[in-house]
Amino acid sequence: MKKIILVCIGLFVMTSYSQNKKMWAKSFLNKKAPELVVGSWLTDAPKTDGKFILVDFWATWCGPCIKGIPEMNAFHKKFTKDLVVIALSNESKAKIKRFKKAEIEYYSAIDRRARLNRKLEIKGIPHCIIIDPDGIVVWEGWPQLKGYELTAEVIQDLIDNYKA
Repeated sequence: MKKIILVCIGLFVMTSYSQNKKMWAKSFLNKKAPELVVGSWLTDAPKTDGKFILVDFWATWCGPCIKGIPEMNAFHKKFTKDLVVIALSNESKAKIKRFKKAEIEYYSAIDRRARLNRKLEIKGIPHCIIIDPDGIVVWEGWPQLKGYELTAEVIQDLIDNYKA
């Protein structure tokens, strides 16, 4: 009986780790990214030519989004030469200006019409995409998803592989 239970547990663990990445949006991986459209910039508009673009879809009410802001700040600082990090929300400018739970140190924009959200069919946030300098989506998903986290190592690998 113990052997059967151990085999069942082993099979469960193996199948849970072998499942595909859970997505709460339409996949654009290895495809041309939709045009980055914003309603207005809350910061200066970034210069993106020749750089990777990390778009962080977020909201002031989203706990995991807020939890991820310090990490996005760190990516912005560490990869300044190769990466532009953009926070994109569909909330009002006033609501974001009142937000005090974390300081966004990277580029920030709003699009009240959520045009890019709709094109990507985002159904849950936080959601991030990384677009390479050629306009191709090279990473997508929930940045804190267990086993698929967006880390500095992942970003460095994307940059290194592009330059290779």
